[in-house]
Formats: sequence, C-alpha cells, structure tokens
Amino acid sequence: MPTAFADVTASDSTLRRFLHGLPGVDAVGLEARAASLGTRSIKTTAKAYAIDLAISMIDLTTLEGADTPGKVRALGAKAVHPDPTDRDTPRTAAVCVYPDMVATAKEAVAGSGVKVASVATAFPAGRAAIDVKLGDVREAVAAGADEIDMVIDRGAFLSGDYMTVFEQIRAVKEASGTARLKVIFETGELSTYDNIKRASWIGMIAGADFIKTSTGKVGVNATPPNTLLMLEAVRDFRAQTGVQIGVKPAGGIRSTKDAVKFLVLVNETAGPDWLDNHWFRFGASSLLNDLLMQRQKLATGRYSGPDYVTVD
Repeated sequence: MPTAFADVTASDSTLRRFLHGLPGVDAVGLEARAASLGTRSIKTTAKAYAIDLAISMIDLTTLEGADTPGKVRALGAKAVHPDPTDRDTPRTAAVCVYPDMVATAKEAVAGSGVKVASVATAFPAGRAAIDVKLGDVREAVAAGADEIDMVIDRGAFLSGDYMTVFEQIRAVKEASGTARLKVIFETGELSTYDNIKRASWIGMIAGADFIKTSTGKVGVNATPPNTLLMLEAVRDFRAQTGVQIGVKPAGGIRSTKDAVKFLVLVNETAGPDWLDNHWFRFGASSLLNDLLMQRQKLATGRYSGPDYVTVD
C-alpha cells in the first residue's frame, strides 16, 4: 500500500470518508465517451497488430465443474500454440483454472512463458470464511500459480463495510507471495458506477496488481463503460502515486470487433503504457477463436472452414 494512503485506511470512518469523497461519476458522460471511442475504425495494418496484441493479452480460461485434467492440458496446448498451422501466432498471456488444476496447467505450459492464473477465495460467489479463502489462495500458490484472481466480498461492500473488503484484499495479497493479484469486483452486482469507482480505489490502495471487472458468471460482465471507468482509476492512481496497476475486463468479450474496441479504450484513456499484457488482459475463452479466424482472413483474404480452430 502506498504510504500516501496510510491515513485513509487508519479506520473504517477514514476509509469511508475518502471513498465517498471521490468525485461522482457522470454516467451519461461516461457512457457517451465509451460509445464514441467504440466507433473508431482502424486500418488493415493496425488491425493485424491489434489482433496479435489481443491474442497476447488473453487469459485463456476454463472454470467449470466439469473441468478435467485432459481439458486443462488441451487448453494449455492451445495457449502455447493458438494456431498450430502458424507458429508465428502469439502465445496467450495465461491460462486460468481452479486451484486443483494449477499443477496440471503448469505442466502443460512449462517452458513457454505462458503464465498460470488461478481463481481463488471461494470463486465466484466469495461466500466463505476468510480462513477458507486464504487456504484456497495458498493451495493455488503452492501448486505453482503465477497469478491469483480473487473475488471481493460483495455483501460486505454493498453493506458499506469497506474496511472488511480492504483487509481481505490485503490478506490475500500477503498469502499470494510473489504471485500477482487480480481483484475481481463483479461489477454487474455493484449496481452503480460510483460503487465501481470506490471498489477500484479500495483494490488499488489494498495492493492489487490488477483490477478486474467480473467473474463471467453473472448476467452483466465487462462492458466498455465500466472498463473505461476502471482505466480512468488506474490512470489517476498512477498520477498520484507513481504505481501502475493493470486492468482485466472479463466475461462477454467474444469477437475481434469487441476486443479492438477495448484496446482503443486502453490507448485513449490510460495510454500506450497499458498496451502490454503485463498491464492489460482479457478474461475470455471464445474470443481467441474469433481472433484466429480474423487473423487468417487478413493473411489469406478468405475465412477458414469451421474446423480451422479447436472447440474449447
């Protein structure tokens, strides 16, 4: 936590005063800017660059009760070589799995540079005692996770118990050791832009390495406006503290067109320093297939048949 915020987190009342003292979000202005940036068009050469950049930013994800070691190994193979017919295709940033699948994922991507991320803290609901949540994190780290994706206690946040949210993030950050921490807000459950802004600041002050929109398990996940708001937050946080924090929209981003819109948001809001997979990620599974199809279309002038990409 930056020392500048030590007084802010001294008590529940000081934290509340700080969060409710943040400038209110102009919802109409936010949505209008997100919509305006979403209309930007890019030329062919820039599109080819954007597609490769987006591929390199994907956390290729499987978070289902039916996950098997075989499915995770296949996902790892796809992360390392997304298009087996074109070895120039970038690798994805990471594969994201449940803690019990971390060891399998590590083996599948060994030596490739692809990271293994693991959801933790009773994902996706976050309804568990803190000891259980920390045990979840330690299990993933012990198995070799490079990154931890935690969910905040939305019940505590929505009831105004901001200090509990802050302290749990701090505890998870400590339990994560050298693994980078992504803090998931589940923006679709926070109801207002002001709440998303407050959650972003709690996460950043508490030591998040990334702030992340969603689990992908609810009706409303990543949207251009909520991602724009979080990009503004990390931009402003770096301006105040010198500390750069990443952003990860997750859930509902399925097409190349969608991905390009988000990359434009990044460039025009936070700036080009964030156009790197160390600072920006897509939480996605189906997005990769569309990016690969569009990549081949640019290279050959035609779309491939339905068997060109693997079905996740």
